[in-house]
Amino acid sequence: MNILLVEDSDKLRRSLRIGLVALGFAVDEASDGADALAMALSDDYDIIILDLMLPSVDGLSILKSLRKHKKQSKVLILSAKDQLSDRIDGLFTGADDYMTKPFSFDELHARIIALTRRGELLRTSNLITINDFVVDLQAKVFSFEGKPIDLTATEYKIIECLFINKEKVVSAEKMGEYIVGKYDAINKNSLEAHISSIRKKLKQFSAIFPVKNKRGFGYVATDA
Repeated sequence: MNILLVEDSDKLRRSLRIGLVALGFAVDEASDGADALAMALSDDYDIIILDLMLPSVDGLSILKSLRKHKKQSKVLILSAKDQLSDRIDGLFTGADDYMTKPFSFDELHARIIALTRRGELLRTSNLITINDFVVDLQAKVFSFEGKPIDLTATEYKIIECLFINKEKVVSAEKMGEYIVGKYDAINKNSLEAHISSIRKKLKQFSAIFPVKNKRGFGYVATDA
């Protein structure tokens, strides 16, 4: 599941991102309203966690623009503005949920899960299929024609990252960030070694690995 985290507090944004990535979500982040709006309009995020008081463009203006452009992302407002009128404005403008600061991370997680159930996002997001390959995000299983493929934890995270972003080129940096977190690093050669290992494991199934190397840009999972 792809989440866009929009929060201008560096400390809070970093903390939330670490927590969400640890739960298995793919997280992009923005601290500036204009940047957040551009990202939200150019990509299809499952959920956008949106602060209201932002530099450049405020959260409600971002929300209005998203709904005007018929973007279907679920929007959870996370704001220090805690008046009833603020919550009503946010929901009437098109937010799917509204939480006030301070908040419990466990409650935020629960609300994200609840939002995914609306519109059957959870069903469509748990299983990602490319040709005869399937990634089960809930069971953390990668399979081919119904047969589980034995991967290490790192190998599975690589596959999960690529399938979540299928048909999109994922840079080695972004993939490494997904695997070990933004504030750590994974060697590019190590990443390539893990991908090579996955390819070898697929040979026993006579399966063609649905991942291509876009030299100089990264990798893309595709059914083409």
